[in-house]
Amino acid sequence: MTTEIRVPTLGESVTEATIGKWFKKPGDTVAADEPLVELETDKVTVEVPAPAAGVLAEIVAKDGDTVGVGALLGSIGAGSGAAAAAAPAAAAPAPAAAAPAPAPAPAAAPAAAAASGANGPAVGRIAAESGVDPSGVAGSGKDGRVTKGDMLAAIAAGAAAAPAAAPVAVRAPSAPTDAVREERVKMTKLRQTIARRLKDAQNTAAMLTTFNDVDMSAVMSLRSQFKDAFEKKHGTKLGFMGFFTKAVIAALKDLPAVNAEIDGQDLVYKNYYNIGIAVGTEKGLVVPVVRDADLLSVAEIEKAIAGYGRKARDGKLGIEDMQGGTFTITNGGIYGSLMSTPILNAPQSGILGMHRIEERPVAIKGQVVIRPMMYLALSYDHRIVDGREAVTFLVRVKETLEDPARLVLDL
Repeated sequence: MTTEIRVPTLGESVTEATIGKWFKKPGDTVAADEPLVELETDKVTVEVPAPAAGVLAEIVAKDGDTVGVGALLGSIGAGSGAAAAAAPAAAAPAPAAAAPAPAPAPAAAPAAAAASGANGPAVGRIAAESGVDPSGVAGSGKDGRVTKGDMLAAIAAGAAAAPAAAPVAVRAPSAPTDAVREERVKMTKLRQTIARRLKDAQNTAAMLTTFNDVDMSAVMSLRSQFKDAFEKKHGTKLGFMGFFTKAVIAALKDLPAVNAEIDGQDLVYKNYYNIGIAVGTEKGLVVPVVRDADLLSVAEIEKAIAGYGRKARDGKLGIEDMQGGTFTITNGGIYGSLMSTPILNAPQSGILGMHRIEERPVAIKGQVVIRPMMYLALSYDHRIVDGREAVTFLVRVKETLEDPARLVLDL
């Protein structure tokens, strides 16, 4: 008896995924709930566990294939019988291989195969991304079907791209001496989505960035004074993000347009504060959301951010962790950035960029002193937020961070 391995429900609005990698090969013993295969969606990476214990009998969807929700990935057989089941599956193509490959059928045959998806999901995915029509590519597969290799060869040869909804530009081939020194790596679903969303934000919003700087002396002093007691009581480190999140919420309450978004012809003002915290991972930038952050203490915010950071590094973030944000904070300072212009996390109308803390001479009450300063950048959608509101927002954040007692007194 075999147990099917199928693509699980991937979350709201997610209908397909790409096979990242299989952790097992046919014939390997698997335990129930042991991770079998990694799926990459446009939002997160998902591991599919084994639905039963046994032996991996067959892999249907190969690495790089695009699969929909509920699609068959493979099967698990019971005990040693599974290994035997895998052998016929592997031997099945032999008769077809023995038969001479038919000459390419008339153009209608490949076209029909492409239309019906007979060429396979990998071909469909490459066609959608490159704009190359499979019906115009000579197929080398069984019954004249177009293979992934045929598509890649056609792209490399500069095959004419058919009209597509959003074709990806295909560059001209490199010189042979350069090509041998290049490494071509397929973009993950997550990276493709990051690229698309960031470009969409630039194309859609009337994006503008305003800057200010903040003297971090008060926050650094407060952190230095209480960090040990804070960690002992709450079990998490006292960082800067808790202070920034609280300062941002105070400013958003004063400037509600920065917490709003455009929906068609309407402006939607959010009377809640779900703050997205941008986290860099090996696979790309993700933005988990601290929900109702205005109702949380600094300790609760720090715990939530630390938990998301661990999940992000381990690839365990769920789609629900990254939905519903109303404003985003990104900290380029941890990488050494002095100043930047962050791109909006659409459809939000504002994103705050933090940067590295650097000791600089500043004039205070007529005297030049050395203070730990940080540049702040607010990128905003000028269709919603006026310049006055954007500048005032940054001033509010600056005032709160330079005098954290305002957070206690709600000023």
